[in-house]
Amino acid sequence: MVKLQRSIIYFLIFATMFVLGGVQNTKGLILEKVQNDISLDVSQVGIMVSIFQIGFLLASLIAGIFADRKGIKIVMSIGTVLMIGGLIGTSAAFTVAFFLGFYLIVGLGIGSMTVSVATLIPTFFKERAGVVFNLANALFGVGMIVTPLLLNFIFAHNVSWRFFYIGTAVVIAVILLALLSFKPAKQAASQGQDTVTISSILKLFQDRQILFVILFILFYVAVEAGFLNFFPIFYTALDIAGMDAAQKAATAGYIIASFAFLFTIGRFVGGFIIYKLGERRTLVVFSLFALVSLIVGRIFMTDFSYLMMLFGLALSVLFPTAQGIASKLTRQAGSLQGLIYVASGLGGAVIGILIGQVSQVFGISNGFNLLIVLTLVIVVLALLIRTPKESVG
Repeated sequence: MVKLQRSIIYFLIFATMFVLGGVQNTKGLILEKVQNDISLDVSQVGIMVSIFQIGFLLASLIAGIFADRKGIKIVMSIGTVLMIGGLIGTSAAFTVAFFLGFYLIVGLGIGSMTVSVATLIPTFFKERAGVVFNLANALFGVGMIVTPLLLNFIFAHNVSWRFFYIGTAVVIAVILLALLSFKPAKQAASQGQDTVTISSILKLFQDRQILFVILFILFYVAVEAGFLNFFPIFYTALDIAGMDAAQKAATAGYIIASFAFLFTIGRFVGGFIIYKLGERRTLVVFSLFALVSLIVGRIFMTDFSYLMMLFGLALSVLFPTAQGIASKLTRQAGSLQGLIYVASGLGGAVIGILIGQVSQVFGISNGFNLLIVLTLVIVVLALLIRTPKESVG
């Protein structure tokens, strides 16, 4: 691979992960503003979150197979075009139906780009895939940290959320230009790993440990997506002495950024933690940590709201650790990778509708409290999961 092409690949991976982290971590902050802008109620916010995740799920189902047949470059190009069109469309939306339709397109674009990056890394960095994956996740975390702060700055200067989405579309257009200049070798272009077929899915479900891991990932993503999307709405609905709505919205943004900061730190040191504790023990310990930090943060929300950022540290290592365990349970790495993304999409889609409906009927506080129940489910699943060595004999 020539030096220029390698530089383009690094840019595609890291820039894409930075943008994806930013878009994922600002959905809740954006939707809180959209609520007032186009008159959404909290149940419709839940539907919006689910629509986004459904788009991600659909892309996960087909992007891996399409990458095998047509090449990574084509799939990633489609993803970037969908993202650009979806972001521009949502920025121009003044009705619920219009916003909903383009929000689905954004989800499709993110799903396609995520699967593309997951295929790109092991295709071009086989021996150093683990290092590049860690760096990519770190950039994802940096995007999660920077963008809420950027949004707070934008909102503080009375700039509409619409301009943020337009600006993000411009950044993705730059990624598309870099992608168009990328010329992969024919063998690499057609070498995919995220193949999802009915037969491979059914075969994977026959292994109980794989099923536990997939369910763990589904509930993990449900908890993470539920927190990031509904925490700003929940926090701004609290009655906190001495704070008006604008101050609460700004504080929620800073808490989300702090959450993301510790989340990123956890990803950086996750390999060392796993080395010391082992994969299964890491999964159990940090699942319990997540449950305790969420409960404590919820109890002391009005007085010590920044305690909630510990929840980000607790969640940080769970997803990659579960993926690491899953990779040792089967040789069907491609099918399992696709299935993991499908579980991710399902987890985010279901929790959006569930929390939205409960919040509409019983109030946002009770809707947010569902996250405690779901985190308890994660703890139970972590206790059920065994690594291959533990499951033998």
